[in-house]
Amino acid sequence: MEAQLRAAAERAGDPPPRKVIVVTFCHAMYGPYPGLRTRCEELQALIDRGVQQSRQRYGRGPDLIVLPEFALTDTGRPAGEAAMPPDGEGVSFFRDVARQLGAYLVVPLVTRVGGDVYNSAVLLGRDGRTVGRYDKVHVCPDEPPATTFEGGTTPGKGYPVFDCDFGRLGLQICFDYAFEEGWRELRRQGAELVAWPTQSPSVAIAAARAVNNRLFIVSSTWRENASIFEPIGTLAAQITPPQEVLVHQIDLESRLLNWHPRLRNGAALAELYGERVGFNYYPAEDVGVFWSNDPSTPIDAMIRELGLRTHDELRAVQTQRLEALRRAWAAEPAPPAE
Repeated sequence: MEAQLRAAAERAGDPPPRKVIVVTFCHAMYGPYPGLRTRCEELQALIDRGVQQSRQRYGRGPDLIVLPEFALTDTGRPAGEAAMPPDGEGVSFFRDVARQLGAYLVVPLVTRVGGDVYNSAVLLGRDGRTVGRYDKVHVCPDEPPATTFEGGTTPGKGYPVFDCDFGRLGLQICFDYAFEEGWRELRRQGAELVAWPTQSPSVAIAAARAVNNRLFIVSSTWRENASIFEPIGTLAAQITPPQEVLVHQIDLESRLLNWHPRLRNGAALAELYGERVGFNYYPAEDVGVFWSNDPSTPIDAMIRELGLRTHDELRAVQTQRLEALRRAWAAEPAPPAE
């Protein structure tokens, strides 16, 4: 029945909800490296906790699991010594995990490919196969007089976007957060959600990347917090220590709505649709994130019922009118010289 309702909504031209359950972590991995097998088992135990929470809260397992930066790597050794093949024993361990759970899994590690060493994140699909790999572009420079990066790590050469069955996923790693370039390029290629394994727990700058590029962003960290950012830069969910596991569902067909008297900060939609609609409205920002919980009634249809325009539609109308006005001004004859 749900599939029929989704098909009917698609025929009407409105995309149905796209729910994505995300599991991410704030997990410290300081101190002596316990060995690859022990590290893998440590991380699997965290994943198991996230899967249990997902099933309890949402009635099913997660769609995407994001491990923290250097998850498999001994960071106490030089990068060249600690590097592993991207299809080696550590990644193979998590192939089985991804396959058993039927979830996409982001596995960060230092990789060796040919003669180069990269700070990488390998994306595994629901079947355990490698979907792709991102190599960190903005690797941190070593202290002068060295001219190397992160102990001999090679900068990555691009910003791939990966087609997952729930939507388009991009990856960034740690210090990439400080450079707009990668986020902008991911969005240009159609990324909707970015997984960000990182040792930096940045919130303010990550929020700026989210709002500037209309992205959901998921951080997976060692300390301070793990966070899920909405496309207006607000926090959809966050944990801080001693919590280690964050489980949250987002909808990639969410829409942004600005303040409007008919909206009443979201209350008008709640009165019409009850639990069939969900939203986070932020009065201090004059904007909210809205989504449908009903496959037969997409969020776009709900918004039209109130006669409202989304944030992006409002911006488009404003831009068109302003450009038309500027063209008219440019066509006006210059005033006569006095």
